[in-house]
Amino acid sequence: MNSFNGNNRYSAFPVNFFTRADDGLDATFYSSPRFVAHIDEAAIRCIGELYEELEINGAVLDLMSSWISHFLTTPKELVVLGMNEQELQQNYAATSWMQQDLNVNTVLPFADSSFDAVVCCVSVDYLTKPLEVFDEVHRVLRPGGKFVNTFSNRCFPTKAINGWSQTDDQGHAKIVAEYYHLTGPWENLHVQRRTEFDHQGDPVYALWADAT
Repeated sequence: MNSFNGNNRYSAFPVNFFTRADDGLDATFYSSPRFVAHIDEAAIRCIGELYEELEINGAVLDLMSSWISHFLTTPKELVVLGMNEQELQQNYAATSWMQQDLNVNTVLPFADSSFDAVVCCVSVDYLTKPLEVFDEVHRVLRPGGKFVNTFSNRCFPTKAINGWSQTDDQGHAKIVAEYYHLTGPWENLHVQRRTEFDHQGDPVYALWADAT
């Protein structure tokens, strides 16, 4: 774990950065299944191509997942962890699933060094305790394992943290990069826009780094 740990890490962010317009129970908000795609088909394929490029395979954890994981090639073992039981049960790529609200319980129910990779697709903007979650991801990753975060410009606006809602996509990338910098240690941090700037559909941004 990064030596700069504990609550003082959050002093890097303004007051109320991690509050939300709707601070009600997430379990209530996500209680009804949503069998829809939250980004367009081109963005979905873009994320799948990124996973292929990074060779995300072996034992993989899909954080804040739902009924679909955007892999072009299904990993050998895919554990999906998310909010809605019905959605998770319908994820055809998953070998197992777990229901957990990371804003209530940030501790991942896995042993140290359990996974070759962890992915989080278009959901990092909902984390109210991101540094604790990033710490846990680092713990469950094997040395050299990748943690991949992707996001677009679409979200449930009342459930995204205020800091996310008050900035643009470049600002979003800086926020996620700061999460990596304050946790870990991580190495080889990459920050990329994966779609062209003249792309007419949903943009895709990606950040990933290796656990050390």
